[in-house]
Amino acid sequence: MKELSRTAKNVSPSPIREMFNRALAMEDVISFTVGEPDFFTPSHIVEAASAALARGEHHYTPNAGILELRKAISRVTEASHGLYYDPASQIIVTAGGMEALLLAMLTILDPGDELILSDPCWTNYSRQAIICGAIPRFVPVSANNGFQFDPVSLEAAITEKTKALIVNSPSNPTGGIASAPVLLAIADIAKRHDLYVISDEVYSSLLYDDNRALSIAALPDMAERTIVINSFSKTYAMTGWRVGYALGNPAIIGNMVKLQENVAACVNSAAQYGALAALEGPQEPLHEMQKAYASRRALIVDGFSKIPGLTCFAPQGAFYAFVDISETKMSAREFALDLLEKARVIVVPGDAFGEVSNRYVRLSFATSEETIKEGLARIRNYMENR
Repeated sequence: MKELSRTAKNVSPSPIREMFNRALAMEDVISFTVGEPDFFTPSHIVEAASAALARGEHHYTPNAGILELRKAISRVTEASHGLYYDPASQIIVTAGGMEALLLAMLTILDPGDELILSDPCWTNYSRQAIICGAIPRFVPVSANNGFQFDPVSLEAAITEKTKALIVNSPSNPTGGIASAPVLLAIADIAKRHDLYVISDEVYSSLLYDDNRALSIAALPDMAERTIVINSFSKTYAMTGWRVGYALGNPAIIGNMVKLQENVAACVNSAAQYGALAALEGPQEPLHEMQKAYASRRALIVDGFSKIPGLTCFAPQGAFYAFVDISETKMSAREFALDLLEKARVIVVPGDAFGEVSNRYVRLSFATSEETIKEGLARIRNYMENR
């Protein structure tokens, strides 16, 4: 048979799933791997989707999503960021934030274009760039400045082939948030070099210590060149519903809608009505989940402060802890595999997120406090007896 496509062969599996799958065959494992809320979707959202099915919402919706949902997204975005997006031409509802990211890249990137990413960054960014035939270029960031882009290093990475960059704030895997001065510097660089910016804001509702997550799209003259990506998955515990969205200028969103027609046609109709209820219904469940994550985050940060040899970067947002293991003299993968074998605790090695992250492991604390306490106890015992 003829060879499979180079694109398919060049996209490597996610190391996050690799670690998750390793643990499936083991008993009594504490897992801090997948970034998925452990809460059920709030009942009013489920009821709204069920009601939609009951009244006959069984058919295709517009490729861009039902207009009621796009209007609600527009209202919420204007209230939170002071930015108005026309529901008819500047908003698309997608199959999760992941499809929004891919459609955005397919819209702005040609084969051979370069996309600038932070190192570390979420694994799927580089894989999706490769699917587009683009070239991911990495700019190292460090805990010293909260895992933000250093503007000087960022600008030094730009070449004549650079087309776009991704800002992820709050960040997966670090929990870092881009400060206003850094975002202003990035915006200035993007405008001077005529770059698109993809702003991944799927964790913007999960913040700690009175932090704010600013959108680079809200800065002067940036809305036109910025594609904002968001999702219902993390905010409303709707990962399996697969509803996300993108905001941008009409030319970008219009082309994303054309691509959507040829990829998925539209998002599941009932799920869209559930998402509408998420935005327009009671927000108390969201606030309760936010409180729970804050409590879990406090447990994680306090717990690692008492484990010699490990240093935890205190996340400002999202639900990930990025832990420095360099004192162990082990690589991230060696540490993760040894911890799994000896302590039955599974974490994600930092090299899943970039080359400079080989001294880190990531833990998702989107799990119960009991699980976190047990996991921390096992990690401490491992470090004291290894």
